[in-house]
Amino acid sequence: MFTVETFLFWSAVGFSGGVVFSSFFEWTLHKYFMHRPFAGWKYAFQAHAVVHHHTFKADHTYHLVHDDDKHTIPMAWWNGPVLVAVCMLPSLALASWFGHWQLTIGAFAAFAAYYGAYEYMHWCMHLPKSRRVERSWIFYRLNGHHLLHHRYMHKNYNVVMPFADLCLGTLMLRSKIKFPQARGAAVPDVQPRVRK
Repeated sequence: MFTVETFLFWSAVGFSGGVVFSSFFEWTLHKYFMHRPFAGWKYAFQAHAVVHHHTFKADHTYHLVHDDDKHTIPMAWWNGPVLVAVCMLPSLALASWFGHWQLTIGAFAAFAAYYGAYEYMHWCMHLPKSRRVERSWIFYRLNGHHLLHHRYMHKNYNVVMPFADLCLGTLMLRSKIKFPQARGAAVPDVQPRVRK
């Protein structure tokens, strides 16, 4: 029997689970597909590790230097629908198992929102323009998190929510050594703490 309460409950379960799943999915995709060829498939590795990381480093080039490189910031247009569809597979199985299709609505909303947040924040990180989001505390922290990834490619795989980085041991809060890092109003100092 359909009730609004049941619909909202299972949609909320799907959304909450979808956000957590998205963090682990982003981490897995980033680590195993974007930083190394996978089973002979090199597209994601080439686009991310070779092109993106070559263009954007942790120094002043963390921010866009040459306008011609703008296209290397976001993923290809078709990546969003494909990634959201792949993420939907486990939620469809769970919805079938639990018998509550509403779970898929919440999960779909979470996956789409997570991917949208990824693309928008990643764009703002590499092409700052003093947007409202760039003045937020959370963006400031995530920007430092991502900057460290550009210095240490095997740390801080998450862009949106570093929950998987925390759980899987790849979270780095500060550099262990000094390096010439990018600077800006929305870029925190990620240098080693000075001990007195």
